[in-house]
Amino acid sequence: MIVNSSSLKPEVVAYLERIGYSGSVDTSLATLAKLQECHVHTVPYENFDILNRIPLSLEIPSLFDKVVVRRRGGYCFELNALFGWLLMELGFKVTNYFARFWRDETDTPPKRRHHILQVEAEGELYLCDVGVGGIAPRSPIHMIENAVQEQQDEAYRLEKDSFFGWVLNERKKGQWSRLYSFTEEPQLPKDFLMTSYWCEHAPDSIFTKDAMVAIRTSAGRNSIAGEEFRIFTPEGVRAFTPRTQEEYAEALRTYFGISI
Repeated sequence: MIVNSSSLKPEVVAYLERIGYSGSVDTSLATLAKLQECHVHTVPYENFDILNRIPLSLEIPSLFDKVVVRRRGGYCFELNALFGWLLMELGFKVTNYFARFWRDETDTPPKRRHHILQVEAEGELYLCDVGVGGIAPRSPIHMIENAVQEQQDEAYRLEKDSFFGWVLNERKKGQWSRLYSFTEEPQLPKDFLMTSYWCEHAPDSIFTKDAMVAIRTSAGRNSIAGEEFRIFTPEGVRAFTPRTQEEYAEALRTYFGISI
C-alpha cells in the first residue's frame, strides 16, 4: 500500500505499483533507497529494441508506456531518465550527469555514454543509478570522498580525479577498480539524444551486437550473455540456452518479466 497516494498523479501511482513500492511517499533518504532497490529488482536492463531496430524514444510519455504500461525494461538513457522523472514528481531535487563507463573498457579513457543521477535527500547529495546491466549499487551512494560504502556483499568508494571528476570504484576480490566517472556538469534531456543515437546505430557500439539483459533478484541476479541465460544464486550459477524461439520467449517471461 502506498501511503499519501491521493495527492499523486495516476502515472506516478502506476509507476510505484510497477516497481512494487509500498510505504510512505516523502523525500527522505529511506524512501529514496527503497525506490532504487525496488526498481533494480523489478525493471530489467535490456536492449531488445536496439537489436530489433526499433527506434528508441527518450520522451517521458514513451518511456512510461514502455516500462510501466508494457512492463519492459531499457538501458541507461531510458531507465535513468524515467526514474529521474519519478523522483522529481515525488519532490526530490535531481540533476542529470554524463558518465564515462570504465568497466570492461579496452580503449581507455572511455567516451561519455552513460546517464546517471545526482539526487538530494535530507540535505545531502547521493548518486543514484538504475541503468547498469552488470552489478552496480542497489542503493544510493553518498557523494563523499574516499568513504567505503558497503552494500551487502558489494563495496563502493568515490574518489576525485583532477580530470575525470568523481570516480566510482568497485571492490572485486579485494581490489578496487573504476566503474564509472563523471564531472558535475548538469545535462538537459536533449543532451543525451546524440549519444543514445550512437549507441543504437554505431557499428562499434556494444549495444548492437548481442542481447544484454540483467535484473537483480532476491536470490542474486539473472542475466543473458549472447543466447545463454545465467541464473545466479548463493548456491552457484545455473546456465542454459533455450533450444527454440518459444523456449526463449518463455524464459524471458519467467526470469525477466519481459514479453516481446
